Amino acid sequence: MADSDAPAKPKDVPVADEPKEETTAPTRKKSDARSKSAKPAEKAAKPAKKEAPRAPRRPTLEPELARLLHVRDATDVRRPKFVRTASHRYWRVGRWVSWRRPRGQQSKQRRHYGYRPVVVSIGFGSPKATRGLTPSGFRPVLVRTAEALNALDPVRDAVLIARTVGTRRRLVLEETARQKGLHVLNPIGRDREE
Repeated sequence: MADSDAPAKPKDVPVADEPKEETTAPTRKKSDARSKSAKPAEKAAKPAKKEAPRAPRRPTLEPELARLLHVRDATDVRRPKFVRTASHRYWRVGRWVSWRRPRGQQSKQRRHYGYRPVVVSIGFGSPKATRGLTPSGFRPVLVRTAEALNALDPVRDAVLIARTVGTRRRLVLEETARQKGLHVLNPIGRDREE
């Protein structure tokens, strides 16, 4: 029994060690070769897209303007719904979509009675510097032609393509804006990486 065990051990040990060395070495060389051959192909394909400046997702804001945007967000949360007079009584009076100042001489809403809805007043407004800005802080600029893109600043302005622009010209405007590094607020085309 000792003789049968003794020859088996030397055979198992070298046989087990040799295949591990053979399998690990060629796979490393193949993976290195694949990664080296794949990287130049990827680098050759990507420079065409990287030539144009990338459009910023967020504008570059001054600290004071960034603070005022946070103030505007907090004000929006606290602002009540301004309900038009008698909107609960008649369907023809728009409830949330239209606001008209109460003008009746005996109107309880105009006289600010506590059980009536709140009237629009100056205290509910947002800071003046932030009016008209997008939530991220861009200044939207309505664009209809490619020439209008030349006057825009990529750091502050964002392109808002007019709704009357057709699909063909819209795609041209989006591509021109991408090449100039401008952010488009309402794109229909998306960049697809192959």
